Amino acid sequence: MNSGITLPSPHETGKLRIKQLKRFWQATQLNRSGKAGAILQSEWQLNKVLLGALSLGLEQTITHIYQNAPSFDDFEDWIIDTTGIPDNDTLDRFNRIFDSKMAETETIDPILSADDLIFFETNGYVVIKNAVPEDDCKETINVICDFLGIKQDQPDTWYKPNPARQGIMVQLFQHPILTKNRSSDKIRRAFEQLWHTKNIWMNNDRVGFNPPETENWKFPGPDLHWDCSLELPIPFGLQGILYLSDTAANQGAFTLVPGFQHRLQSWLNSLPAGADPRRQDLHALGSMPITGETGDFIIWQQALQHGSSPNTSAQPRFVQYINYQPLGFTEHTNWL
Repeated sequence: MNSGITLPSPHETGKLRIKQLKRFWQATQLNRSGKAGAILQSEWQLNKVLLGALSLGLEQTITHIYQNAPSFDDFEDWIIDTTGIPDNDTLDRFNRIFDSKMAETETIDPILSADDLIFFETNGYVVIKNAVPEDDCKETINVICDFLGIKQDQPDTWYKPNPARQGIMVQLFQHPILTKNRSSDKIRRAFEQLWHTKNIWMNNDRVGFNPPETENWKFPGPDLHWDCSLELPIPFGLQGILYLSDTAANQGAFTLVPGFQHRLQSWLNSLPAGADPRRQDLHALGSMPITGETGDFIIWQQALQHGSSPNTSAQPRFVQYINYQPLGFTEHTNWL
């Protein structure tokens, strides 16, 4: 911990009546000047759950604080303007974290079959078919197109620069249809089943738009990568992606190396001393594009290298990133 740093109690609240928010705001403000970093790191998962409960994107929120240095009152006003006031059920559920009350113990309603679970254990991923209705996927695509100022049936609009585009990632976090998709019963139940608990929390991630490559526009990545430290053992963690339209293998399909979670340790040990595992030819390890239909949802273990791929088809790929995690999820702080 940083000596001499005093932060608000997590129980101290403002107009939103949600705990931990003022403490997170103060710690992030201090970290702008190189202070309170250890405190932020130690409370990282709690703060991710906090922002998810407020329907805020992690990157979106930290960027706002770093760039604008708002007062706490202004910060709460920004949250209200961005996502509205959290409903009482979400507010009460989050605040109970600090009240030592009994956690949820409801029986998990399984959606994955025994064969699905065997497939997941073997390959490290599983596909939930029709996780989101087709009409909702079409509405989501329309929202993304409107946000980017493009037309799905007009390829000459697909490459217009937009400050919300970061490669194939789109910094769109809030919209009722995005929230509806995240709240899919099938998606949540699959995460509950794989985490073995109902006490999981929704994140508020962004969307993706990967248009076909042209002479002037080439796939910017991310190619195969890990989003976690490669310090062993890698904690069990999950990630997820929703296909908003039918996605062929050559349409920038989500790509991974099936089953590599079982080979990761021996592969890392086989590398020459000093070799960077992230700079190896990861495709040579057996990468495979995962095709899917509109509304299909892919969940994979974070120990699998994964990424998007060049789109050599005639149609763009539209996706939404969705994840749930328990409060107790931990990650290695030493980045390897």
